[in-house]
Amino acid sequence: GSHDSFSYWVDEKSPVGPDQATAIKRLARISLVRKIMKKWSVTQNLTFKEQLEGGIRYFDLRVSSKPGEIGQETYFIHGLFGIKVWDGLKEMNSFLEQHPKEVIFLDFNHFYAMDDSHHHFLINRIHSVFESKLCSVECVEYVTLLYMWEKKHQVLIFYHHPLYQQYPFLWPGNKMPAPWANTTNVHKLLQFLETTLGERSRYGTFHVSQAILTPRVKTIARHLIRGLKNTLVHRNLPMILNWVKGQKPGVMGVNIITSDFVELVDFAATVIALNDLLLEEDESAT
Repeated sequence: GSHDSFSYWVDEKSPVGPDQATAIKRLARISLVRKIMKKWSVTQNLTFKEQLEGGIRYFDLRVSSKPGEIGQETYFIHGLFGIKVWDGLKEMNSFLEQHPKEVIFLDFNHFYAMDDSHHHFLINRIHSVFESKLCSVECVEYVTLLYMWEKKHQVLIFYHHPLYQQYPFLWPGNKMPAPWANTTNVHKLLQFLETTLGERSRYGTFHVSQAILTPRVKTIARHLIRGLKNTLVHRNLPMILNWVKGQKPGVMGVNIITSDFVELVDFAATVIALNDLLLEEDESAT
């Protein structure tokens, strides 16, 4: 999985998003401030298509309306506005059309400046683009690849808003817990990932290990021009990747792992290779 999957493009010319504090919005009237914000808002370099081609199958999505804009259009957001959600969904769907055995997880986990009419508009858009590819809510343990292939389903949508209850193809957000370490320290991050894996629910949910470091205000202040990638990610990714290599999948093991700048190391290939351990277990059992 990728963290803030859509943030490969954010619009530094648009107003700051409603996910930001009032003080930041005031400061961001200065174009230089928005340029600096961009350096800290972008957590991926690859487009959806490139991420999919690189092996990413879980997408972390944050969505907002544009305050003052007429209509119910929604956009991806991380400090600054990204592309229209509709354009991102179409890009993913065209990949799925070409690869009918691939399955993706779309986790809509943060919403800003959206009332019920925005939600219904967005949910109808999701349905109109994916249609029969959408997998209805089911017992998590039943949803194997074989199950998905037999039903010709390719998409699981997790929707962290009470309106999920009105649509059978929206999975509740609590089926996709993603504990957040909220630290700049890689050792604390790895300890947190170990602890939360140990507390993982044995049955009934998926689980996201967020292998990401989060800048504090003082981190940004000290390294304004360098940005997220040069300050936190480059230096710590090798240690994070080593942790990934030491994991085991399966019950109480890792399930989904997300990272910033997924192309900087062999992140996707390393995570995918963990599945071989499950095959070895099956072979030894038989």
